[in-house]
Amino acid sequence: MPILDLTDIVAHVTALRREIHRHPEPGFAEERTAAVVERELDALDIEHRRIARTGVVAIIRGRLPGHVVALRADMDALPIEERSGEPFSSEVKGMMHACGHDAHTAMLLGAARILQAEREALHGTVVLLFQPAEEGPGGALPMIEAGALADPHVESVAMLHVDSRLPTGTVGITPGLVNAAADEFYVRIEGRGGHGAAPHNAIDTIPCAAATVLALQNIAARETDPFKTIVVTIGTIEGGYRNNVIADVVKMSGTFRSQDPAVREGLEERARRIVNGIATAYGASATLEVVYGYPPVVNDGELVETFREYLGQTTELRIETSEPTMGGEDFAYFAQVVPGVMARLGIRNEATGAVHPAHSPLFRLDEAALKGGIETLVAFARGAGSGTVHPTRTR
Repeated sequence: MPILDLTDIVAHVTALRREIHRHPEPGFAEERTAAVVERELDALDIEHRRIARTGVVAIIRGRLPGHVVALRADMDALPIEERSGEPFSSEVKGMMHACGHDAHTAMLLGAARILQAEREALHGTVVLLFQPAEEGPGGALPMIEAGALADPHVESVAMLHVDSRLPTGTVGITPGLVNAAADEFYVRIEGRGGHGAAPHNAIDTIPCAAATVLALQNIAARETDPFKTIVVTIGTIEGGYRNNVIADVVKMSGTFRSQDPAVREGLEERARRIVNGIATAYGASATLEVVYGYPPVVNDGELVETFREYLGQTTELRIETSEPTMGGEDFAYFAQVVPGVMARLGIRNEATGAVHPAHSPLFRLDEAALKGGIETLVAFARGAGSGTVHPTRTR
């Protein structure tokens, strides 16, 4: 097995991360990012193919018998104007890597460099999944439908997500539920416009909308078992023309987050009853549209336990059982098809200003964490490929 200088690999991964960070791209438009991935894979002589428009699937074939495992990284950015102050900040106006996908992609390329170099001693086959559009509309399902897990047949899959809750040097790995279902909803309230000085001649949609926002919170506060976690958030509200005009239309959008499938199933009916009831009380009319998004991410229990043990034996990383979040992740679809593990990489470091949460314009990560991320990905590939790390479900 060739001796690799991990310091050089981390330096290369850091440079890749900064290159990708400067040029963020939205979902299914990650042409430049995919080209960087392909450039690096070509330099390593790793076979690869395009999939799901801007996705890339690469394959590293170990010389020793073993299992087929997959490692997944997402590539897209967010429509946020960056204010992190990093010297390599986004050069694309209104776009930013505010969720760490630049680091995810770079770390997977770093892991690929190690795994390709040691393939003579590598058990099994490693499939690298560079996925588009995690932030929306979702690239996991299109990749699965195009055969990303079928050629070759993947038996287990893992991903790594940076997490500002955890300090650098820490990896959070939790069995069972780790992320919530993420669904969207859209409300349109229609009334009758008029002069602001004569509200009795109009049907004002502004107070109707205000009442609707407050009433929807009763779903969580009064209609759901307190031991069942849900979130109802109104993210946008739009209506009105000017200060002395009564608005005839107000539009709102929001998100439902839930962990329990039974709770999720009942949210639309409850919201529709509230939206229609409030509109009727105000003499207005309303419509509700719910767009069902990613299901919850559920980690395979035995895969988690065996991976935690293996990671503890082969690295110096601190391993924690991190708390689930109400964030959404379309890695859920991969984990529904084959046993999966979503691990969290600590990136918090107050000394470097890496304290802000994902999706913040101030978001930054401690690049010292990249080394641990590479080690975590490589460990999963080695352990699952050899069968030391194994899932509950039958292979």
